[in-house]
Amino acid sequence: MNFEENYISISDNIDFNIKIIKTILKNNQSISYRKFESKAENSLKFCSVYIKNLCDSKKLIDNIIKPIMLSEVSTNIVPSARIDFIFSKVILTEDNNVIKSINECIDKLTIGNTILFVEGCSNAIVVNTLNIKERAISEPDANKVSRGPKAGFTESIDTNVSLIQQIIHSPSLKIHYITLGKQTKTQICIAYMENIASHKIINELFNRLKQIDIDAILDSHYIESFIADEPLSIFPTTGFTDRPDIASAKLLEGRVLLICDGSPEAITLPYLFVENFQSNEDYYKNYAISSFYRVLRYFSFIITTLGPSIYLSMVTYHQELIPTNLLFSIIAARNSIPFPTILELILMLLVFETLIEASRRLPANIGPTVSIVGGLILGQAAISARLVSAPIIILTAISGTTSFLLPFTAGPIIFVRLFCLAFSTFLGFYGLVFAIMLILAYMLSIKSFGVPYTLGLTTFSRYDIQDTMLRLPWWYMKYRTKIVSARNFIRNNTKKGMPTR
Repeated sequence: MNFEENYISISDNIDFNIKIIKTILKNNQSISYRKFESKAENSLKFCSVYIKNLCDSKKLIDNIIKPIMLSEVSTNIVPSARIDFIFSKVILTEDNNVIKSINECIDKLTIGNTILFVEGCSNAIVVNTLNIKERAISEPDANKVSRGPKAGFTESIDTNVSLIQQIIHSPSLKIHYITLGKQTKTQICIAYMENIASHKIINELFNRLKQIDIDAILDSHYIESFIADEPLSIFPTTGFTDRPDIASAKLLEGRVLLICDGSPEAITLPYLFVENFQSNEDYYKNYAISSFYRVLRYFSFIITTLGPSIYLSMVTYHQELIPTNLLFSIIAARNSIPFPTILELILMLLVFETLIEASRRLPANIGPTVSIVGGLILGQAAISARLVSAPIIILTAISGTTSFLLPFTAGPIIFVRLFCLAFSTFLGFYGLVFAIMLILAYMLSIKSFGVPYTLGLTTFSRYDIQDTMLRLPWWYMKYRTKIVSARNFIRNNTKKGMPTR
């Protein structure tokens, strides 16, 4: 019996309904069927169907079974009024619904609900008795801050939504739920500020979500792959965050938030390139300090992506640009090195990335120690064995360290670095400039839900650049980005920034 293709109505005969469910869910010993009656003389018959591993048995017994067994629910109540009578005068649970088909019973049952069949009724009651097993709310390991909220998302969609609602107490915050995944039936939440976000972006998101037809959604990245404007691009056109304070800030900027059940990370969209250089701590510290660190991140991006290519170009093609004493030091360090500079660079960059990836897989208490000791030993051994020169080790360490200032751009950094190295190998600085031009042209062609990916870097509007290279004081940031927040541009209407005496 293919119940997914055939609509099966609920019968007023309890035994028939149980037989159908057992046929569909055969060989599943985790499902419990419990029949019981009330204490009335002409008692109605009931049957609760639930999955033992997902159901909160205490809630089921205390709020459903026990109240019914102690009540006077009899056959004297006409069938059409029995469910309403049970809703209003017997069971104590909230979030109760009525369903009319076995298909709906199976769908609700497999996500942890309890199905209650009532004698003589061709409908069934769905009660939310899901026993959620989740970890405690804690600060995300990958995104720690010294100042600001410490809470992070968990794998529970209800917990994550509640964390957002605890921050934003506005009736304009809209929450919508949909289900994706034919087998997993994963719950997805779409959140946005109705009075700020662009309805064009919201409608486009819903249209893209409706086109997803896949068996399983196990993490938010599954959805990200389907809704991104440029799914094959190395530059992400959808953002993600594991902190509710960042998610709330994005909502208040006009972004749309997408939360996936089972994932501790929420998707934010549209996503701009400048967001890679922004941190939530920027808004919890003095604007001058925040601006300094933000400029430092931009310079770090330039150093980590272009540093190896600049060194390769100067050493191989443009030695006249290197100071004489430094050039002699580099030549002395490269004495007896059997490999060309490009192979040295690629070898050490790959070794560095290997150590970083290995440290992520090792236990937390020994991972940093192994990576640091391994890097020191390998670097010293490589120099002693004359496999690589000391300047290459220094350059690799600088490029790797500066990449840690931009944790969300790790993937693009690696590809941009290798792309620039490839052009610099053959044409020196001319190849590097050509590679940069190609990358910039490609970035300018990218959009995220209709919003230019490089917005904030290619515009000279003071409203669009007020929170890009620098983080200006709050009293100067009066407007949101106009293209993103299409309905409400005003963020801050404070008349003056300095208190008067």
